Amino acid sequence: MPFTMLISASELSLHLKDPDWAVADCRFSLDDTERGRRDYLELHIPGAVYAHLDHDLSGKKIPGKTGRHPLPEIGTFTQTLSKWGIDSNTQVVVYDDATGAMAVRLWWMLNWLGHRNVALLDGGWQRWHRTGLPSRAGQEYRPSKSFEPREVQGAYVQAEQVQKASKDPNYVILDARSAPRFRGEVELIDPVAGHIPSALSAPCEENVSPEGTFLSPEILRRRFDKLIKSVPPENVICYCGSGVTAAHNLFAIAYAGLGMGRLYAGSWSDWITDSARPIARGTE
Repeated sequence: MPFTMLISASELSLHLKDPDWAVADCRFSLDDTERGRRDYLELHIPGAVYAHLDHDLSGKKIPGKTGRHPLPEIGTFTQTLSKWGIDSNTQVVVYDDATGAMAVRLWWMLNWLGHRNVALLDGGWQRWHRTGLPSRAGQEYRPSKSFEPREVQGAYVQAEQVQKASKDPNYVILDARSAPRFRGEVELIDPVAGHIPSALSAPCEENVSPEGTFLSPEILRRRFDKLIKSVPPENVICYCGSGVTAAHNLFAIAYAGLGMGRLYAGSWSDWITDSARPIARGTE
């Protein structure tokens, strides 16, 4: 049975030598964009390749035109996945050291290209390391394979669609950033503070326990039922600062059994590139 949502450290440890399994280390820091790679080279799960958010999981950023982490071209990303030894038969496991907030980007991207056999390591690197499971240093390479993308149409939306949705009661827009950033009280990353009008605050850190593992589907369902109500999943749009942690909410919603929403890939950093787009502050 393929793993499509969460996988435990103990389960993953049973498959480290399986050639049909691939592990991707997605550790990354916005404050120091090479720290994740350094940490990976120092110690990581055996066999894991390193997936750099800026270089591997994002396309070319154009100041004033795109958000901070635009999606890469499908052809380019397909080459990256093939280089990592991933094809349609590969079970992929992704992890980070940020309760999944970075690794879910790769989880979502694989789903976007029709690859469902991808799971998030519950508890991430901390749980793996804490339980004394094997690790090693250095760069890892896997034999290349041929990944064939099958893009899921409508998996993400553009700013124009979000602007229309913000005025339509049949849609729900969820903001995964912290509550103070949502309210516009603080903004240390992007040049403009605030949120998209009609959006609801849904901080992604509330999807996990104090130990860094995901809350149960039942608890997550109660959380998102209050926000989504009767809106169908295809009308749920998730965003954050640059389209990365928004995938954490998409993951949680799917894990709760509520279906797959849609990603505003450009997110807040894309929204504010056009001064004509409205901005809200405070709570609504």
